[in-house]
Amino acid sequence: MLISVRTYDNPVIGGFHPDPSVCRVGEDYYLVCSSFEYFPGVPIFHSRDLVHWRQIGNVLDRPSQLHLPDDVPASRGIYAPTIRHHDDRFYMITTNVSGRGNFLVTADRPEGPWSDPVWLDLPGIDPDLAWDDEGSCWCATSGNHVARVDPVTGKVLEGPLPVWSGTGGKYPEAPHLFHIGEWWYLLMSEGGTERAHAVSIARARSPRGPYEPCPANPILTHRGTDRPIQSTGHADMVQAADGTWWMVLLGTRPRGHTPEFHVLGRETFLTPVRWVDGWPLAGPVEARHEAPAAWHPLPPPPVRDDFDTETPAPYWISPRSRPGGSWSLTERPGWLTLHATGPTLDRPGHTFFGRRQQHHDCRVTARLEPGQARAGLSVRLDEAHHYDIEVHDGEASVIARIGPLRQRVARTSVPPGPLTLVIQIRTAETPPPAPTLTGEAETRPLGVGVHGPDVIAFAARAGEEYVHLAELDGRYLSTEVATGFTGRVIGMYVTEGVAAFDWFDYEWSHDPSAAPCP
Repeated sequence: MLISVRTYDNPVIGGFHPDPSVCRVGEDYYLVCSSFEYFPGVPIFHSRDLVHWRQIGNVLDRPSQLHLPDDVPASRGIYAPTIRHHDDRFYMITTNVSGRGNFLVTADRPEGPWSDPVWLDLPGIDPDLAWDDEGSCWCATSGNHVARVDPVTGKVLEGPLPVWSGTGGKYPEAPHLFHIGEWWYLLMSEGGTERAHAVSIARARSPRGPYEPCPANPILTHRGTDRPIQSTGHADMVQAADGTWWMVLLGTRPRGHTPEFHVLGRETFLTPVRWVDGWPLAGPVEARHEAPAAWHPLPPPPVRDDFDTETPAPYWISPRSRPGGSWSLTERPGWLTLHATGPTLDRPGHTFFGRRQQHHDCRVTARLEPGQARAGLSVRLDEAHHYDIEVHDGEASVIARIGPLRQRVARTSVPPGPLTLVIQIRTAETPPPAPTLTGEAETRPLGVGVHGPDVIAFAARAGEEYVHLAELDGRYLSTEVATGFTGRVIGMYVTEGVAAFDWFDYEWSHDPSAAPCP
């Protein structure tokens, strides 16, 4: 007799969702991730089975909680949140490395509203919270140090105490304290968040220590392997309702020729934990695992955002801030209207609404009414690394910004009025179409070969016909080229005037041939 085993695919949350932290309340799970220079900050997800996640909001969704000045560089801002639930209240603690440092916010409900920040005078980053049997609250930070704190006032009551520096790898960080049975476990990452990333653990009878390291350290790492999932680390653990233990962690999926390139950022993965001689062991992290006992699939997210609500969906993010006068969903009901505002690090007046690229093979389509504006779609890694399809003064252009170089690589004339813009991303192994000439635009690979991770194609449609503009090598929008901690974000922008977008589609496929560029 054949026995069917239910499995799930990793990552469980794709795209730029790094540094995951998770907690369980009854049969519900809640997870948060780092957001760095983007606003709103700290996306929060809900699940009933640890596999299927739905974003229910952002913890830091107003300027009084998250202030990021216009001069904050990419990959700064909000680092490594931890979410916990204690005495019927939710706590999220994190670091604003571009502000005052470590702070926590609280809420009665995970959807919010969350409180304004309570600041803690503690060194380090990646703060964590845990409570002992007497009700004292302990905070661990990178280093690794622990301190007893008052979570209401933020006052440090004891410490910080140096407790364990890891096994010798660089950057001991991402500490999480767990009180399990008679032991306090200190889970942490070291080796850096790149290919040498690893998870190690130690334990003590008291949060103050002394801590003894696990003899099997690191308890999880993919360093020095050829596994398709790399950079595994920055982990958190949770016990499921059935008593099993699971680990959420970040990882990357590099592609292309050596040294390989990861373009989606560090993503959230899930792997089971087994206990051996009182120690939790995990990994390796597989692309497909046997699923947890609970299984609560969610309907697939909608492809289209019709902008028919008064507030943006929680997945829309903007660099650093989102001034009230820069956007509107009510100025023209059913449309997202973007207004150019003050100068930014990259371009004067740049207003950007984007969402994370979560799949290697995807297509973004948007309907734009540019008017007299300069506006379009952008694939963004940071200010110095982005590809744009831009409409202005009767032309649609493709512009590549790679470091200090900015070049218009293709253009075509377009009639006045609304038009559809398309960005198609496919893995580099997929053969590109043969070069063709359509109007004033030639479709031709620009530096595209078999070595990069993917190909990014651009097209525009006015009326019934598409004009293919250009194809660009995706490696220049990768972390290995641009550096940093984030991943690609695809969205709408305006740099001059006022532009309106009727809808925005995000489609994805595991099979690149299933969603060809029109």
